[in-house]
Parts: sequence; C-alpha cells; structure tokens
Amino acid sequence: MIDLFKFEELLTDDEKMVRDSVRSFVQARVMPLIRDCWREGRFPKELIGEMAALGLLGSTIHGYGCAGLGQVAYGLAMQELEHADSGVRSFVSVQNGLVMHPIHAFGTDEQKNHWLPQLAQGKAIGCFGLTEADFGSNPGGMRTTARSDGTDYVLNGAKMWITNGTIADVAVVFAKCDDRIRGFLVEQGTPGFTTREIQGKLSLRASVTAELVLEDCRIPLRNALPGAVGLRSALECLNRARYSIAWGAIGAASACFEEALEYAKNRVQFARPIAGYQLVQEKLVEMWNEINKAQLMTLRLGQLLERGLEDPTPISVAKRNNVKMALQAARTAREILGANGVVDDYVSMRHACNLEAVYTYEGTHDIHTLIVGQALTGIAAFS
Repeated sequence: MIDLFKFEELLTDDEKMVRDSVRSFVQARVMPLIRDCWREGRFPKELIGEMAALGLLGSTIHGYGCAGLGQVAYGLAMQELEHADSGVRSFVSVQNGLVMHPIHAFGTDEQKNHWLPQLAQGKAIGCFGLTEADFGSNPGGMRTTARSDGTDYVLNGAKMWITNGTIADVAVVFAKCDDRIRGFLVEQGTPGFTTREIQGKLSLRASVTAELVLEDCRIPLRNALPGAVGLRSALECLNRARYSIAWGAIGAASACFEEALEYAKNRVQFARPIAGYQLVQEKLVEMWNEINKAQLMTLRLGQLLERGLEDPTPISVAKRNNVKMALQAARTAREILGANGVVDDYVSMRHACNLEAVYTYEGTHDIHTLIVGQALTGIAAFS
C-alpha cells in the first residue's frame, strides 16, 4: 500500500522485524488454511504451537518465557494476524490481554509461575468469563456468584460468548462475592464446570465461541486472583483486548483494500479497467485515506501506552473508529468486487462478516461512543 506519510520511518527496526515475521507466518501458514477453517467453522488449533514459537502469546509480559514486546510491536503483530482473519487475532488477544494479563497483574506468585509459562508456550489455553447472556454492556449487573465455604469457593452462574471457551484449560471468571466483583481461576475438568460451543455463527466462524456453566462448582481458595477485586480490574483487561482490536481492524481493512485495488486494476468493463472510473477511484481513495488515518492514530496510542497512559478513553476512540472504518472498507471492497465479492475465494465478505461481531464485542460501538461522550462533556449518559 502506497506510504505517502512515510509510516515506515516512524517504526523502530525491532517493530518492523516483529511485523514482518508475523506477516511471513500469516502468508505461509494461516492464509492456506483460513478459508476452509471459516467454511468448516473451526479454529486452526494446529497453529497454536507456531504462534507460541513466534512469541505471540504473552507478548508484552517480561519473564516467564514471554517475549516482552513493546505495545507498538504487539499491535503490529495483531494487525498482521487480522489481515488473515479476526478469529486468529481474537485467539491471541484473549490469551494475552484477557488471560495472561490478569494472572500476571492480579495473581499470586504461585499462580503466575504455574500458568504463565504454560500459556506462553501454548501448552495451556485460557478464556475470559465476564459477559453473561443478559449482561454484556453492563457487566456490573452479572448474576454469577461465588461464596466461600470452608477451604473452597463455590461458583454458580453462566457466561456467554466466551472466546476459546471449549478449548481452554483455565478460565478467568468474574463473579459477585460478598457484594464485590472478584476474579477466579477455574480449571477445565473441575466438577460443576461445563462448556458448550455456540453453533450457527455467521461471524467469527474460525474462532471458538462458547457458553460457560458453573453449577455448585468448587474451587480452592488459592484459585482466587487476589488483585482482581472490583469491576475496574475486569475493565483493565478489556482495555488490553480493545487495544489489540484497534490494530487488528486495520489489518482487516488493509486486506480488503488490497484485494479491491488489485481486482479493480484487472477487471475490465466497457473496454477499460474499472479502476479507471471516477466512482471506483473515489471508493479506493476513501478506503486508503481512512486506513492511513487509523494507523497513524493507533501508532500514537501504542506510544502513549508504552509511556504509561492511564486514561483508557483513547483506547475507546481507537477501537470505535477503527472497527467502524474497517467494516465500511470491507463493505466497499465487496461492492467493488461485484458478484465475485460474495464467494469466499475472495476475503472481503469474510472480513465483513467477522467485523460485524467485532463492531459489538469488547464494548459495542455505542458504548464506546458514550465513553468518549462522557470525556467530552463530563456527563455520563449510560449510568
């Protein structure tokens, strides 16, 4: 893609190396599989070990066998993964921001030493249980409970739309306990803990999405995350995931733009390539323009995070903007492709379907609008 603003000059050599390594992996290993995975509704579990070997799991954590990447390098990696498919990026985002981060940030030394090396190597998979069937945008209303009983906690409730749910070895589950929201580690195989994969999805088909059910599920007291107290700890994890989505959406949009551009240059109608018509050029220019704006903004966001940004509002700005931009780019690309755009030999329709879900998960577009609106006006419209 033409780089009029010299974006490459803004990246360090290490950041370029990470991006290019993941790009090569995606082209060599993910792209040959992803169309069939999407058709079959399956996640390519065979790639987990290779993603771990690239340092993609626990990327920004130092120690425990993790890569210790900067936020920009990590974001660029997410961009390249979602260039292939949102489901592949979602797997890595969850493992990083929603599982390894809370264990690292809120866990005991015993929990960190036990789980983080396994998760970094892909020998263990995690999932994050916050959302419930009736409580998505308002997670504080959750009905899942935990109560202490001797040497155990007893959990009851259900979590919905959980990425990695049926393949996870450990779930980070949030529940109400003594009038406070707390985080717990629930291991697969624990009596009273069951998972069910959600069928019939028309989006994120190359991703595992599940329901978690807890029925008098007993876990030892040591499985509580001592630092995960209050909804703020859960939202901190979500902000990590939202940051990766902001980068990932750029990758999806870029894939659609590149496909539409190449198609338009080669598709001949009325004796000339359709790229030579003004209406098509206007569509291509708009896509390119918005992708570049999003990339520059998100790079700056990554730099601020590396400096210790405490205000999560810019993350909401980037997630909101970039996913909306990517969804529009996917739809426009499909339009340029015409009838060919509805078959999965081309990527744009698959990205459009995936982005419909990305538009509403990890905070809906409307909720992020209200977060930014509160920052602008000082008035909370959603409370």
